[in-house]
Amino acid sequence: MRSPYIGRGFALAIIAGVLAWTAVRSIGARPAAIPRMPFPKPTVDEPLATAKSQETAVLAGGCFWGVQAVFEHMKGISSVTAGYSGGHIKSPSYEMVSSGLTGHAESVSITFDPSQITYGQVLMIYFAVAHDPTQLNRQGPDTGSQYRSAIFYLNDQQKHIAEAYVAQLDAATVYPRKIVTQIVPFEAFYRAEEYHQDYLESHRDQPYIVYNDLPKLERLKQQFPELYKK
Repeated sequence: MRSPYIGRGFALAIIAGVLAWTAVRSIGARPAAIPRMPFPKPTVDEPLATAKSQETAVLAGGCFWGVQAVFEHMKGISSVTAGYSGGHIKSPSYEMVSSGLTGHAESVSITFDPSQITYGQVLMIYFAVAHDPTQLNRQGPDTGSQYRSAIFYLNDQQKHIAEAYVAQLDAATVYPRKIVTQIVPFEAFYRAEEYHQDYLESHRDQPYIVYNDLPKLERLKQQFPELYKK
């Protein structure tokens, strides 16, 4: 009869290997491009609304764990949902999206009050803090089109603001490389599985989160204190 300690030791070895691989994969990732600061505000933007209401922004910028957390700590935002957008099948699973075959990108749907913040300000945090917009089909240790940088505009005004802001940032050489963010029409957003929602808040000690995502929250707090909320 096989000793139970052999099976237990094998399981522990696998767990240790997975944790080590996660750490190495994170540390060995392509470093994010550092933008010049202070980060410019969009010169083309919508004015603050005169009455409280709701507007939605749908953005993709790599793994949705960190992107969701960044916007949940931004003033004027009421909710952020992790999910999938930009693909060609309905209601995909995480495993399907991770294969890179569905065309979806890990995305977030952001609901904000346009009387408190503007769409342009949402994009400012997206470009300055939430991700590196110069990485093509990847973000840090994650590679594939499912981790692409993309803005899914919901109307012509959002499209105009996004296109103008990308042109402004490129012209000012805010980043050392050209911005590769796609600006495409919104078609559908599918909510991700529940274990992905607010993932960062319950996994703050995970090596991937520590190395890739917690620094984003610190940058938001330090560089944009007027927009940061606890």
